[in-house]
Amino acid sequence: MNLMIFTASPNQDGLTAACGQAAALGAEQGEASVQMVDLNQARIGLCQACGRGYGTCWTDHECQVVDDFQDLHHQLLQADGFVMISPVYWGEMSESAKAFFDRIRRCEGTKWAQSGLKGKKVVGIAAAGGSGRGTVSCLHSMQMFCQHVHADVFDLITITQKSRPYKLETIARCLLELVKTADDV
Repeated sequence: MNLMIFTASPNQDGLTAACGQAAALGAEQGEASVQMVDLNQARIGLCQACGRGYGTCWTDHECQVVDDFQDLHHQLLQADGFVMISPVYWGEMSESAKAFFDRIRRCEGTKWAQSGLKGKKVVGIAAAGGSGRGTVSCLHSMQMFCQHVHADVFDLITITQKSRPYKLETIARCLLELVKTADDV
């Protein structure tokens, strides 16, 4: 199984990064091939809502804004599944996560039932460094994204600094289980 793990925090030593490491550990224990992608290090701009709101994303299912998005989009289409890990900012995904996944939604969500992400297994993780009050709404955004692109949500996980010790273990076990059950589907 080939998995992409997307993290989206400027803090390289924070909770989001620790979640990415835990996810990779679990997936690799299941003998999956893992590609880590730090969306904060990628050069990905915002959707420009080209034309009358849709440009080539509607007709060709490709974004006409040229940056690192095209390569990551192609790699994501080749993966068997992916993990979305974002810090929680104002009850939402981080800006770098929103920029990337909004553009993916524009390209793949417009294919309706023919999305290249249809049926791909997804784990969404909302990592809150503070109170944790926005984790559920952040996961809701991830769940809606998966619904729009017809991806298959395997699990949605909240984590805070208070729950960090046992939730990092949960994340690793979740990814191990995802890999183990991938052949059962």
